[in-house]
Amino acid sequence: MTDQTTAVRAGTPHRRARGGPHRGGTGGRVPSGFAMHGRFRHAYLTPAVLFVAVLIYLPFLWTAYLSLTSYDGLGSPKFTGLDNYRRLFQDEALLTSVRNTLLWVAGTTILPVGLGLLVAVLSYNIKGGAWYRLPFLVPYAMSGAGLGLIWGFILQPDGMANQVLSFLGMPGGHTEFLQDGPRNTLAMIVVWAWQQLGVNMLLFVVGLQSIPRAPIEAARIDGASGWQLFRHVIWPLMRPLTTVVFGLALVASLKTFDIVWVMTQGGPGRTSETLAVTMYRQVFVADEYGYGSAIAVALTTVTGLASYVYLRHQLAREGS
Repeated sequence: MTDQTTAVRAGTPHRRARGGPHRGGTGGRVPSGFAMHGRFRHAYLTPAVLFVAVLIYLPFLWTAYLSLTSYDGLGSPKFTGLDNYRRLFQDEALLTSVRNTLLWVAGTTILPVGLGLLVAVLSYNIKGGAWYRLPFLVPYAMSGAGLGLIWGFILQPDGMANQVLSFLGMPGGHTEFLQDGPRNTLAMIVVWAWQQLGVNMLLFVVGLQSIPRAPIEAARIDGASGWQLFRHVIWPLMRPLTTVVFGLALVASLKTFDIVWVMTQGGPGRTSETLAVTMYRQVFVADEYGYGSAIAVALTTVTGLASYVYLRHQLAREGS
């Protein structure tokens, strides 16, 4: 009996060494419930994957197929190959849409993001700063269609903007803000920036609040203040957030539709169309589903590539 007990005691450390550390009497083995969870973990993702596939991937694949056909919404699509994509490079109105879209990308990333950062920095950490920021948040609560309707009346030839300029005796009292391109596009970019400024400002305020106080206080002790403090301390710490804000603004600018459609419907003479408006016109106005789908595929591809290149560039900068 003594020998058996000695043998068992001698073998116990050996068994524990092979089975790993002692875990509640299970000999290091994973409980069966956890094993079942690990075995079927992919099944829990199936509903989400199916949901995304049905709402995003399948419609995109169907659109990509329609872009290779001639289809007016009735009957069956007729396969035409790459004819719609060849037409993209020959459509002068589409080239105007590309120019306007590039203007939107530049204006609606620089203006609202830059002004949002400026307002956030100037109103941060001062008494009553939240009240100073409130007027900039109100436009963001409005829909793009409602905003476009209001500013469409203001910027008409006999609208409030020209009447105020004429009443004050200032130059520009008879400016046709929405009648000539690319002036109409620039006017709508300013309206869009006015709306988007508030949300960008709010994101930057959150970023400022998350910055540790130690680096700022250390920089102030070293004599940094104002622009030096912002450039060398605050801005580097906010760079990851700035990457996200710029990325969101970039994607939003490429698919701008509601304000343009409500204010000008892409006119006059299609001079203010963006790619999103051109796509809508071809599909729902001209009933050219194949050509409109080709524009949609091109727009999606450009948006995805622009986002990918921008994020890769920013991540490479942060990694270096």
